[in-house]
Amino acid sequence: MSNVHLFWDNSNIFISAKYVANRREGYFEENSVRIEFQNLYSLALADRPADKAICVGSVPPELAAVWSRLRSAGVHVELFERGADSGQEQGVDQCLQVHMLRSLADNSSDPGTVVLLTGDGSGFDDGVGFHADLDRMQKMGWGIEVVAWEISCKKTLKAWAEDVGTFTPLEDHYESITFLQTGRRAKPNNLTKRKLAKRVAPEEKHP
Repeated sequence: MSNVHLFWDNSNIFISAKYVANRREGYFEENSVRIEFQNLYSLALADRPADKAICVGSVPPELAAVWSRLRSAGVHVELFERGADSGQEQGVDQCLQVHMLRSLADNSSDPGTVVLLTGDGSGFDDGVGFHADLDRMQKMGWGIEVVAWEISCKKTLKAWAEDVGTFTPLEDHYESITFLQTGRRAKPNNLTKRKLAKRVAPEEKHP
């Protein structure tokens, strides 16, 4: 068993993809860009089976088929309504953090590799947020892999991930993990730039 645990914040990935599309393909394409979910999922896992895969997102009806396909692939999908005032999903970060801490508690004697698909690293100084929970996992011997859009990833999270594990910028895989509703299709994945974290024993881990 690979013992790879994937945690995926879909909205964070999608919103940042719009910024990248604007820069690479023009202003009018930012509303046409879509995520090629299967390629993104395969990129995150890097051809390894997932022991646990959690994806959180929102509930627009047009994504119902996508969520169904992910569930068929073994991904546990949790969907949230958007707040009437903020337009943001309510409780997404907390949901992912609960699952991360469950993985930490349930695998205390057999730490694996955690893959985080998001760009958010806020809250570390206060001991909260994704970065803080990744730090807790790393200290218990987990391998750390952050897969995110560099344009939106908090610099401290990126630098830390590169120091203790790996950081994979999604910009390097833009043409394979996105497509345009106006016509461009996604290219096949190329995993040659996908670095994998080395799992270490607690006594060998980075201080």
